[in-house]
Amino acid sequence: MGFFHDIGTTQYINFEEFICIDMTQSSENIVSIPVGDVELEGMLAVPEDAPGIVVFAHGSGSSRKSPRNNFVAEVIRDRGLGTLLFDLLTEKEDQFRENRFDIPLLTDRLLAVTEWRQTREATADLNVGYFGSSTGAASALRAAARTGDVDAIVSRGGRVDMAEAVLDEIQAPTLFIVGGADTEVLELNREAYDQLDCEKELHVVAGAGHLFEDEGELEEVADVAADWFAETLQ
Repeated sequence: MGFFHDIGTTQYINFEEFICIDMTQSSENIVSIPVGDVELEGMLAVPEDAPGIVVFAHGSGSSRKSPRNNFVAEVIRDRGLGTLLFDLLTEKEDQFRENRFDIPLLTDRLLAVTEWRQTREATADLNVGYFGSSTGAASALRAAARTGDVDAIVSRGGRVDMAEAVLDEIQAPTLFIVGGADTEVLELNREAYDQLDCEKELHVVAGAGHLFEDEGELEEVADVAADWFAETLQ
């Protein structure tokens, strides 16, 4: 279908005032993750006695520094869960637009990072969730279909249609969050939702566009996602 523009790549709202991340109750590290012949930069934060960790798969053109995903990650940590935000591409790779839409490559990267966390004492035994945004949701769904090591999935404004071939293979509880005014993506999510054969939920944020820019919209996304992970990653 013709709908393949770079949705979710431009960030218009400054959420820095929200991202005063309190790490006093968690172990936070800047990490370098070896994947093949590259190293991916990430931010790992694990609250004490966390039962699970949420690995973030960013959308095209975004990174571990995404203010929206950092805000969501902070709310998730407030629920007592760990978070890992990392760059799916190196700076050099991200210069080529086609890499941002190379879903098989991004899926392989996500799986490699998921395996990497098993090598770290702080995260080896934790239940694992994926939080995917835009195109990152497609890689999260594809990765979950290929491994039994994922316990929950949340998609925010996800291009879930790009994982259509594996939707019926997803076993982990899956939540789609979409803006009510993001009509094209909402329709794609409804179609994909019908193909899921697992515990599932579709949450529509009334009136919200693709970037959840208006007052209270991102907060709703974060609360709903954090509740989902808190219930499924215990």
